[in-house]
Formats: sequence, C-alpha cells, structure tokens
Amino acid sequence: MKEFLKRELYSFRAVAAILARWLLLAIPTGLVCGAVGTAFHLAVEHVTEWRAEHIWLLWLLPVAGLAIVALYKVTGCEGMGTNNVIRAVHSGESVSPLLVPAIFFGTVLTHLCGGSAGREGAALQMGGSIGYNIAKLFRFSDHDRRTATACGMAAFFSALFGTPLSATLFGIMVEDVGLAFSVAFVPGFAAALIAYGVSLACGISPTHFALTAPALSIDSTLLVAVLGVACALVARAFCWLLHTMEHEMPRRLPNPWVRAVVGGAAVVALSYLMGVGRYNGAGMGVITAAVEQGQALPWDFICKILLTALTLSAGFKGGEVVPSFYIGATFGCAFGPLLGLPAGFSAAVGLVSVFCGAANTLIPSILLAYELFGGVGLELIALGCGVCYMLSGTHGLYSSQLFVTEKLLSEYTESWGKRLRK
Repeated sequence: MKEFLKRELYSFRAVAAILARWLLLAIPTGLVCGAVGTAFHLAVEHVTEWRAEHIWLLWLLPVAGLAIVALYKVTGCEGMGTNNVIRAVHSGESVSPLLVPAIFFGTVLTHLCGGSAGREGAALQMGGSIGYNIAKLFRFSDHDRRTATACGMAAFFSALFGTPLSATLFGIMVEDVGLAFSVAFVPGFAAALIAYGVSLACGISPTHFALTAPALSIDSTLLVAVLGVACALVARAFCWLLHTMEHEMPRRLPNPWVRAVVGGAAVVALSYLMGVGRYNGAGMGVITAAVEQGQALPWDFICKILLTALTLSAGFKGGEVVPSFYIGATFGCAFGPLLGLPAGFSAAVGLVSVFCGAANTLIPSILLAYELFGGVGLELIALGCGVCYMLSGTHGLYSSQLFVTEKLLSEYTESWGKRLRK
C-alpha cells in the first residue's frame, strides 16, 4: 500500500510539474502574442484606411518592394516564411526572433501600398517565432520548443481573428495532415485564450458574420455537396497558380530587387485594369458584402487569385488564408445561386470550404465556421468542407505540410511511412 501511494504521489508531482511548465509557457506566449497581434491588427487596419483615402499610395508598391527586400537582407530573414515555422514543429528547426519585425513591417508595407495579401501568414510566422524563442529563453528542451512554436501560432492567430478554438486546432493540425499534435492543445488553447483576452481588452472585435442558412434537407445537402466539389476545383487552381508563380518568378527574375519592382509594377497595372481597391489588401469589405449581403462580381475570385499569386511571388509579405476567404466567398456567392442556393449562405460555404481545401485542415475549418457564423448552418457548411477537403488533392498553401494519410484511401502515405522508419 505504501509503495502504491508513493507511486501515485510521484505521478501526481510529475503531472503537476508538467502542467506548471506548460502554464509557464502559455502565459508569456499569450500575453506577448496578444500584445504584438493587437498592434499588428491596428497597424494593418490603419494603413488600409489610409490607402483607401490616398489612392496614389498604390504607385509606391514597387518602392515598398525594395524596402521589404532590404529589410529581409538586414535581418537575415531572406527566404524565411510559414514553411520554416512548420518545419520548426516537425524537426525543431530554429526560428529567428528577427522574423517578427521583418514580417511585421513587411506586411504593413505591403498593405499600405496595395499588395494583394492577407495577414495570417504574418500571424503564423510571428507567433511561431515568439513561442519558439520564449521556450528557448526558458531553456526548454528541443521537443518542448516545438510545442511552444505551435502554441505561438495558435495564440497569434487567435488575437488576430478572435477565434481561439479554431486557432488552437489549426496550430496543432496544420503541420501534419491527418494527425493532431495533441500535446500542444492545452498550452496552446491557454495561450490562445490569453491572447484573445488581450485583443478584446484593447478594443479589437472578433471577426463575425451575420448569416441565414437554408433548412437541412435532402435538396440542400445535395446542392451544398455540388458546391463543395466546385470549391475543390477553385482551391486546386489557387494553390497551383500560387506555387507555379512562386517557382517561376525567381527563375525568370533571380534578382530580388528587380523581382520586387517588376512584380509591384505589374500589380499596380492590373489593379487599374481590374478595379483599384477591390482586389488590393486583404479585402475584408468584399468578403463581408458577399456573406452578409450576397453581393459579389462573377470574376472577383479569378482576379483575387491572380493578384495574390503575383503579389506573394514578387516577394511582398502577408498571407494566403484571408485571400482564400475572399476567393471562396466571392466564388460561392456567384456560383451558389446558379444551383438554387442563397447567395450569402453559398458565400459562407465557399469561404470556409476553399480555406479548408487549400490549407488541408478539415476540423479547424469546421470549428472556424462555428466561430465565424455562430453555428448557423453548421451541418451544411461542414459537408461542403468535407467534400472540398477530400477532392482538393495533396497540395496546399504550405509545401512543408506532411500528409499522414491519403485523403481518399484508408492508408498511410509513402512519405509518412518513410518518416516512421527513420
């Protein structure tokens, strides 16, 4: 009996020590990510409003590109991005603390001068860097630093979008498709809640859309399934063009200074051709109009795909998730009514489904729909996500993702099998 009690006491102490260590990680990670995330949100919001009032700032996009190239050279962060943060979780690859100011100011400059990009790429990179370096400061082990990286990603994403649960699931599932890095859930969720609290205290409202959904029926189910198939094709097209241009631009224009100027000039020219302001920046106003008012142009999603791929391949900074929201929402808004679905609801299905197919994150996408739309039409939106996820293929926004299982087959992928045999 004494031996049993000793073992139980030892077990209790070990668990308490582990929980204390995760709390030690979660509190500063949540506070720092919340503070920096709030500052980042306000900065991007301010420069976006400023650009809308001063259209001439768009002409400075090539100059902003040169400034971003210089910034990344000075900080030694050339070539670093979200894929480096994902690899940090996979293999413990270090993440430079200088990535935080580099991606912060690089993204703000991109939005100031009208580059077509999002914000979450910066969020994942800054959050991952903050989490990793806090763990390094506390002398955590290599594997605990990987956990800290995922926690930082979740916390910053939560501060930026006000969706702590989906941010946490995204942070622990985006690295390995079909597998959850579950040890990071509790510290990641704690950090995400703290960061969310900081953003709320600073007056940042969570992202939320008012939505009306059709009744769950055989007809609505079949129509949403068809919409999910179409969203998978759009997600594939977006990822294909993004990766093609990210490879072709450096090959054809190997000098980063020239690439920034030429790419920036091309974005300016196309913006005037397609409509100044509509496809520049993140485009949250267009997304809101599509979901809440059922208003979008039939070619919006095509223009956004092209300008986003061009902006990011030229070396400007930001992210691909909000553009995927834009692409999905405007496509759904235009295509859904052709099937007989309400335009606003179709935009909501498209928003989450294209994101799901492009990021290869099924469960986080369904939770994101719950947090964005308050659970309205969740079963139908989840169906659209599931169909899009199954048919979107094994390519996505992040080339460093590892696929644990096939999407359509009940077996492990060859790459995952090789990793297990190491």
